[in-house]
Amino acid sequence: MWTWIFRHLPGPAAVRALLVLIVMVALVAALFVWVFPWVAEQWPGLVGRPDVAVSGTSSQG
Repeated sequence: MWTWIFRHLPGPAAVRALLVLIVMVALVAALFVWVFPWVAEQWPGLVGRPDVAVSGTSSQG
């Protein structure tokens, strides 16, 4: 997929590499901003409840 995108971008190789890098950074940012939080809300096991202690730990020393 990245090869296809790289071949179809305009400009010399350095400009295409920079454009691919920008696309990759934008994709990762979109995942962290929108996708991962949505998945965490949909999958209750991924987000721990702060009022429930983890098994085997004690809050008192």
